Amino acid sequence: MLELLLIVVALAGLVWIMRREAGALPALGLLLILGALGIVFGAVTVGVLLWLGALAVAACGLPILRRRWLTPRLFTAFKKSAPKVSETERIALEAGSVAWDGELFSGRPQWQRLLDFGTTQLSEEEQAFVDNQCSVAAGMCNAWEIARTRADLPPELWDYLKREGFFGMIIPKRYGGLEFSAKAQSAVLQKLAVNETLMVTVGVPNSLGPGELLLKYGTEEQKDHYLPRLADGREIPCFGLTGPRAGSDATSLPDVGVVCRGKHNGEDVLGLKLTFEKRWITLAPIATVVGLAFRMFDPDGLLGDTEDLGITCALIPRNTQGMEIGRRHHPIGSPFMNGPIRGQDVFIPLDWIIGGTEMAGQGWRMLVECLSVGRCITLPSGASGIGRYALGWAGGYTRIRRQFNLPVAEMEGVQEPLARIAAHAYIAQAAVMQTANTIDHGVKPAVPSAILKSQLTEFQRNMLADAMDVHGGRTVTLGPRNYLGIAYAANPVSITVEGANIMTRNLMIFGQGAIRCHPYVLDELAAKDNDDLPAFDKAIFRHAGMVFGNAARAFTLGLGIGKPSVPFDEIAAPYAQEVARLSAAFGLCADAAMASLGSGLKKREMLSARLGDVLSNLYLTSMLLKQWHESDNVEHEATLLHYSCRTLLHRAEQAFIELFDNLPNRALATTLSGIAMPLGRRWHKPHDRFTRDIAHAVSTDSALRHKLIENTWNTQDAGQKDNPLARYNALLADSERAEPLYRRIAKAYGKGELPAEALHPEQRVEAAWEAGLIDEDDAIFMRRFEREVLEMLSVDDFAFDAFALDKESVVWHDTA
Repeated sequence: MLELLLIVVALAGLVWIMRREAGALPALGLLLILGALGIVFGAVTVGVLLWLGALAVAACGLPILRRRWLTPRLFTAFKKSAPKVSETERIALEAGSVAWDGELFSGRPQWQRLLDFGTTQLSEEEQAFVDNQCSVAAGMCNAWEIARTRADLPPELWDYLKREGFFGMIIPKRYGGLEFSAKAQSAVLQKLAVNETLMVTVGVPNSLGPGELLLKYGTEEQKDHYLPRLADGREIPCFGLTGPRAGSDATSLPDVGVVCRGKHNGEDVLGLKLTFEKRWITLAPIATVVGLAFRMFDPDGLLGDTEDLGITCALIPRNTQGMEIGRRHHPIGSPFMNGPIRGQDVFIPLDWIIGGTEMAGQGWRMLVECLSVGRCITLPSGASGIGRYALGWAGGYTRIRRQFNLPVAEMEGVQEPLARIAAHAYIAQAAVMQTANTIDHGVKPAVPSAILKSQLTEFQRNMLADAMDVHGGRTVTLGPRNYLGIAYAANPVSITVEGANIMTRNLMIFGQGAIRCHPYVLDELAAKDNDDLPAFDKAIFRHAGMVFGNAARAFTLGLGIGKPSVPFDEIAAPYAQEVARLSAAFGLCADAAMASLGSGLKKREMLSARLGDVLSNLYLTSMLLKQWHESDNVEHEATLLHYSCRTLLHRAEQAFIELFDNLPNRALATTLSGIAMPLGRRWHKPHDRFTRDIAHAVSTDSALRHKLIENTWNTQDAGQKDNPLARYNALLADSERAEPLYRRIAKAYGKGELPAEALHPEQRVEAAWEAGLIDEDDAIFMRRFEREVLEMLSVDDFAFDAFALDKESVVWHDTA
């Protein structure tokens, strides 16, 4: 009995020490004391075994001992197996900063560190801009007119965007810009997402344009010249990075700039002869200044001893001789300005390099340091914004569309996609705004930018597909009335640009995060490069402590033992504790995958993607919990939080299961599965009762619906284009009165109290009024209500030859 007790106490004590990552000394002390007790009280065998264990802990855990025999061997093995990090990879890894993503990698997320990024509201100036200027801009848009009639924004909208400073949101006020916070930029783009072309047109100059590169790296002369002109729209920028053979692998640019002498403004100057071919460049057809990335060479040594200077960025005015610009690509679904740029032996002076000659060869660093922030905002904000419009449209339509004598929003088959849209929109808004909030606190989130770009644009794809499904024929028929179809068609653009989602999910989220966000891997790689044994010893054994700690935390938390204290209310706290549990399991599995596969993990993209999926879902859940913690919550929002968190945690566990099913080392996979999920999976898809409650709330005039579509274009002012969201909101406000009248009339018709030939709702309203079933006020109300309902159910039709560009080629099938 004593032997068993000693073993149990020893194991429990070691697990407790491991959970706390307390180090070797407490473990050594525990084993020595228990071993001594065993020998003194007659359990000699167990006592000796515990002392042998203490000896092993001392040999491996005490620096003075392990550095004599163990660390050198580990260092030699590490040098052989550690992945080689290229210079371009190193630049990417060192770009940006680590914040909450690092906490999730540690396996011990400290929630207060996330909450310390206090969320402030938009300033009065920013909120007024969202309320006023953004509403005016949105009100100038009709998707059909822009996509099919003009293939462009209206000229009065271009003038308005320039005049009101939409292109200068990131530019400081001293240069004439708006100097908006990241949250304000996101709010603007979310509201403008009512039209894809409008959102992209405003978003790109504030992210992918050269503005941020100029702000951080430009010479004072460049800033003084360009920034005021970019701010007020005198200059329209674009940035030429991708080309026919350089897309996701942007470092393989075949475009070159060769240092030479040439003529500029009649003077002989030192410059660059550029040859390039770019495509998919947003705003290129109308850009007045081109930011260009190219590989810079100095074969004649005119600048120094280095021939290959590396990727460089320059600013080139549109009218530069030899540059071909102005043709257009035709992006699927949305006619935003996008086109190719070409040049053969185009000469530019060296001072057109962004930052001057001092920044020659620094283009890759400049791009990865700056553009990750823009990638965190533009497309994720567009996804969040269009998701909220899709929710507003779908909720409104399914409430007024009646089949089988009831709104289709009351049918469970429709409620399921409605709830999904609501959850995805809710998660997306929290993720975008809370990540933007960290940017406003000085964080440059490299890994979260990859998470948001890939995850939220996939949400966008799903939200638009669900919205199309519940609208049915209403939105598969294109025309001026169709507010959804063109956005649906344009969705592949968001999936593909700024890092295609396949690449981002498979290579970037975990591939970059495993090194950038891990507490110790960068230190270990640096020790390898510097051949620094003491530094390696310190990093590798802290790393080992973290591995043991994560194993202990994941296993005990999986059994429900020792749940961490979290700073959330009783609704959110269980989900925060689950994030902590799965974070420990993620940290353990990440280290196990890196250790077992080594440099081969780079090629096992599907495994890397699943680890990235775990991290992504934990990150999104965290952002959701912070948003809940800091906002004023409304009726039914708790149900939506439950649905959303359970969806994300279910996805995270599913990624773990797929990881365990596919790890090549089956013994390791079985061990990890037993530690990470000792009782099996905990999280299943949300219960149907959540689905029903959410669908009802978002398809009625509820507080939850109002919150979810806040800061969208939901007003209808004189002179604006038709606003279907405003019309649906008005109908939902009236539906509380209309619904009992519908039921009364339907019941009377079913009993034969109304004429059988009264098949249309309008006919039944008149018959009910004549029969005295409803009074005159109700009849007037229902006539107006039904007219508006029919208007919102209607679709467009066109002349037979309307879609033929060549009218002469039309075949008139009806010869009569």
